[in-house]
Amino acid sequence: MRLSLRDWSAEGTKNTEDTEGAEATTRPPLLLLHGLAGHAGEWDVIARRLRADGHRVVALDQRGHGASERRPRDVSREAYIADILFVIEELGLERPVLIGQSYGAHAALLAAAAHSALLSAAVLVEAGPARTTPGTVAEVGGWLRAWPVPFPTREAAVAHLGGGPVGEGWADGLEVRADGLWPRFDPEVMTAALAENTGRDRWEEWAAIAVPVLAVLGRHGIVPAEEYERMAGRQPARLYGSGVPGTGHDLHLERPEVLHAVIADFLSGLPSRPPSAR
Repeated sequence: MRLSLRDWSAEGTKNTEDTEGAEATTRPPLLLLHGLAGHAGEWDVIARRLRADGHRVVALDQRGHGASERRPRDVSREAYIADILFVIEELGLERPVLIGQSYGAHAALLAAAAHSALLSAAVLVEAGPARTTPGTVAEVGGWLRAWPVPFPTREAAVAHLGGGPVGEGWADGLEVRADGLWPRFDPEVMTAALAENTGRDRWEEWAAIAVPVLAVLGRHGIVPAEEYERMAGRQPARLYGSGVPGTGHDLHLERPEVLHAVIADFLSGLPSRPPSAR
C-alpha cells in the first residue's frame, strides 16, 4: 500500500504560556481527510490557516485517491481506519484531531469510536452515522462515470465540475497528461468503497465516541435535520454543531475561511495539554 500526504509543520513558535510563567501547552496536530473521489489538496487553504494558528497539519490522500494507491485490494471501512492509525503512528502525531469531509468524515467518526484514547477530538463536515442508500451509490457512480474525460482544458474541467470554487477544487485533483486532464481515481473503486456504507448505519459507533466532536453542516447539504437531532440526542455532552449559511455539501471549498473560523473556535476550546516529554 502506497499512501501520499501533505505535511505542514506548525508555523513559528505557537505554544501558549500564561503570564505567570506556568508550563507551556501545545496545540494538537490535525489529520485532514477528504471526501469520496477527492484529494488532499482540497484542504490547502484551510490547512495553511490552521498551520498559521500553530498546529501541525497533515492532509492524507486516502487509499484509492490522489497520489495514493489507486486500485487497493481492500476498500473496506476497516482498511481506511487502519490507514489513519498507521499515519498517526508513523508520523508520531500525539493525540491528533481528525477533521474529515463527507466520506472522510465518516472514516473519522469510525476511527474516533474505536480509538478515542488516541485522539483529542474529531470534526465531521457534512457526515453522520446514517447509512448510505443503494440509490445514492448508483447516483454517485453514474456521475463519476459520466465525466467527459479527458478534459481538454482546466477551464472545461472547472465548468463541468460545478464552476466557481467547487469546480476549481475538484479540478485541482486532476492529473495532467499529454491528451488532457484525467481523474486520479477509478469510479469502480469509488463505488465499491461507498457501497459498504449501505450495509448498516453507525449509531452504535456514534454513541461510543468518547472525545469532543464538532459537526459542521452546509445549509443545503446532505445531512437532514432529523439525523443531526438524533446525533445530539445520543451525544449531548460531546457534540458541538455549526451550520454554514449559503453552502452545500462541499462547504470546505465554498467557504474555507468560514470553516476555518468554526474549526479554530472549536479547537481553542479543547482542554490544553502539556508538551510531550519525548
